[in-house]
Amino acid sequence: MIGDRTFVNNASFGAYAEVVRSPAYRDDKRGTTLQMLPDLLKGHRGARLSALAGGVRIEGPQALLVSNDPYGMGDIAGLGRPRLDAGTLGVVAVCVDSARQAVALIGRGHGHGLTALTGEQVTVDADAPQIPVGIDGETIMMPTPVRCTIQPRALRVVVPRQRPGIPAPKAPLEWPRLRQLASFRTHPDGRRTQPAAERSPQAS
Repeated sequence: MIGDRTFVNNASFGAYAEVVRSPAYRDDKRGTTLQMLPDLLKGHRGARLSALAGGVRIEGPQALLVSNDPYGMGDIAGLGRPRLDAGTLGVVAVCVDSARQAVALIGRGHGHGLTALTGEQVTVDADAPQIPVGIDGETIMMPTPVRCTIQPRALRVVVPRQRPGIPAPKAPLEWPRLRQLASFRTHPDGRRTQPAAERSPQAS
């Protein structure tokens, strides 16, 4: 939840929200983010943001992304998460001094100027009475402070069984077969047989 609204994917603030507003974002999220974000971070003139998550306060981030479960930190463009059922909010905050620092930070996905946190609630405040927020790709104005919370297991997500990147499932344990194997006895000559009482008529 963000305020009294529902979001499924993420809520973006500051420069991230400006990226989401771009018409090109829907067709090429990664390319648009990587192209626009450095310049937006350098020349950001919007409201000064602050955020509180997991007991940690972040002051003055130029870009802030709150997501349903945290993104992998190798991609601060915000496009990949290892799971969606952890029941926590992910927070990525960026604060840089130059476009060059922004490009380096985005390329590495870590380093000075990047803060990543998790929490069940995130409060974003600003020195303005309302701020633009990108909610699942739609930008709206919201009054500050903006409070984001999560409701674990509120939504069932159906995914392909054979989706890429998922290890093959282990074969289910067959208890009848396991009991059958455990019932074999070894004779002194090395032969393995079942007790007579457990042999089937066909085996007899």
